[in-house]
Amino acid sequence: MTQSASSEFHVQRGSRDPGETSRRLARWLASLSPDGVAPAVTLSGDLDSNGVSSETIPIHVDWAAGAGPPPADYVVRVAPSPADVPVFRSYHLEGQFEAMRLVGELTSVPVPAVRWLEPSGSVLGGPFFVMDAVSGEVPPDVLPYNLGGNWLFDAKKGDQRRLQDASVAVLARLHEIPGASEKFGFLLPRFDGETPLRRHLAWARDWYQFAAEDLTRSPLLDRALGWLEANCPADEGEPVLCWGDARIGNILYRDFAPVGVLDWEMAVLGPRQLDVAWMIFAHRVFEQFAAAFGLPGMPDFLREEDVIATYEELTGRQVGDLTWYYLYAAVQWALVFMRTGTGQVRFGEIEMPDEVEGLFHHRGLLEEIATVAGALS
Repeated sequence: MTQSASSEFHVQRGSRDPGETSRRLARWLASLSPDGVAPAVTLSGDLDSNGVSSETIPIHVDWAAGAGPPPADYVVRVAPSPADVPVFRSYHLEGQFEAMRLVGELTSVPVPAVRWLEPSGSVLGGPFFVMDAVSGEVPPDVLPYNLGGNWLFDAKKGDQRRLQDASVAVLARLHEIPGASEKFGFLLPRFDGETPLRRHLAWARDWYQFAAEDLTRSPLLDRALGWLEANCPADEGEPVLCWGDARIGNILYRDFAPVGVLDWEMAVLGPRQLDVAWMIFAHRVFEQFAAAFGLPGMPDFLREEDVIATYEELTGRQVGDLTWYYLYAAVQWALVFMRTGTGQVRFGEIEMPDEVEGLFHHRGLLEEIATVAGALS
């Protein structure tokens, strides 16, 4: 893959001074200690290499003898600052923290244990929480795993299928948490709507308004969102805990088994189809990239029929037709690309295209699904 192709997937992030960040975290952790002893905090990774949403800071904490827990590695998740061109309008770190805590208590889904929450933003410039570090391998996004040259692409077909089935099982276990509406009611979108999905659509509309503030509106998204609202599924089923950004790129694996389910910014109460369609659609986006670069990709991986069959076998629930949910996923991916594209333009990495749809790396797939759904007729 050429450097120009690689840069298409890279997004500049703001940076912090490692020494000052360590000192601020040490002082804050000291305030949590009964005797007020500050631990030694060492940043143990690259501050600028992780993700395009919340900032991720890996740290090593070494408390003085008897003053706290044993030395350990943690990860700090910080809500991004406006200067970093955040993907979302707002970040509810408290909701993420509580969702992960409950999932860890109620299921066997391997989420990192969450330790401490700082909601004020006074320590690092934004709210953050601290969770245990988990070692494992992640299917890369940059460059996407299906373009080759990485551990998952080079694995045996049987191991790839083991990883696929285990990833679908994560969704099944999350969706079968009993009483999700009561336990995870704090994850309902804070927008008006008669149902959880309608409220989620209202949230997406607001996200679109936010994404378009520095750009022009997209005729393609206007039509797609109009169709989604006019054709919202009549039967959403009982709301379940949806992980939200349900991608294998957000899972740490060891021996092709999940050991860490990460990135809960988009967790929500809603129809199970949101997660199932998202997992399938995310791979379709990457397969479109592979085709564009003349690469074989991974056409036998995360196929719709296989994912649905595994999910229905594990849950005993019928998924039904996912066309509406694929288009909704495609719209949300477009909003992500609008925000990351805005950041790339602001940081001088790319020039603004003539039309906003030029930022949509999955434009062809979005148009294909919209056409099948009837949104462009």
